Amino acid sequence: MRGVKRLLLWALTTPPIHRVWAPFLRGCGTIFMLHRFRDAELGTAGHDPTLLRSALAFLRRERYNLVDLPELFGRLREDARKLRRTVAFTLDDGYLDQATVAGPIFAEFECPATIFVTTGFLDGALWCWWDRIQYVFGQTHRPAIEVRLDSCVLRYARDAAGGYQYAQADFIEHCKRMREEAKLEGIARLASVAEVELPPRPPLQYAAMSWKQARDLERRGISVGPHTVSHPILARTTAEQSQREIVQSWERVRTEAAHPVPIFCYPNGQPTDYGLREIAVLRMLGFSGAVVGTTGYALARECSADADGPFRVRRFGYPDDVRVLTQCVSGLERVNELVRGLT
Repeated sequence: MRGVKRLLLWALTTPPIHRVWAPFLRGCGTIFMLHRFRDAELGTAGHDPTLLRSALAFLRRERYNLVDLPELFGRLREDARKLRRTVAFTLDDGYLDQATVAGPIFAEFECPATIFVTTGFLDGALWCWWDRIQYVFGQTHRPAIEVRLDSCVLRYARDAAGGYQYAQADFIEHCKRMREEAKLEGIARLASVAEVELPPRPPLQYAAMSWKQARDLERRGISVGPHTVSHPILARTTAEQSQREIVQSWERVRTEAAHPVPIFCYPNGQPTDYGLREIAVLRMLGFSGAVVGTTGYALARECSADADGPFRVRRFGYPDDVRVLTQCVSGLERVNELVRGLT
């Protein structure tokens, strides 16, 4: 069955057939969300740079409108007719590989992109909490780990391949549902139980880009927006911390970037990860909107019908597969959404 679906996808996204889906994109923009990039020198895993280059070449060849995020938001608000075949790219967090690997590729194709930076990460004050978890599970020599995380006790053993891949994913998912203070305490407890010392600064594999690199990227057409100071899931924080994370991250971006983007990116970005409290702060600061981690098109209808719509703009996770990417940008995925809505 998977082979049949793959063959059907290939047929429906082959030029010029994929162009027949364009009418279904009326009032829809496509935003892609990317994170890490593969680089042997840095020791990083993630999106394949060769496949990204192929995808951008395809989009240019097929004359898709590759725009920066503020332009797409402007079309959402003011001229939905211009949204058809409009594509924007976003990169979350501000990792070094985004500057050294992805940045030159986007510049090569003169494709705008927006990097949402965790400002404390770029300031060198911290490294991302999920990376600390990955580092601990990757470095521990213990055959089994038992750790208390808030009100529960988690027990893990090395898997058959000799690693802790399931344990790492499970621990991270537990952390996403916890209060911020309890999460940080749990990560420190995990490191202690695993007998792993966490370095004060992230190893190269987990390193952030510098602010200078961010400004260099701006000169090549890549803009910078705020993604909090320390990347907590805002709904798991106090009102005071939530506001501080948004306000201070925006202040740092405005200080360091030449052309800061007044669009926010919620950490994790699922519906329960932010709320009216955060939207009120963004409005107070004069933001034009925000992007989430929920899968889907950016819809002009949602932005006009709901005052909070511009602060809940959806994105697609970027696929390392040109056919799947074509399914999104061509409008075929919109057809699928509409059909699912009828069933």
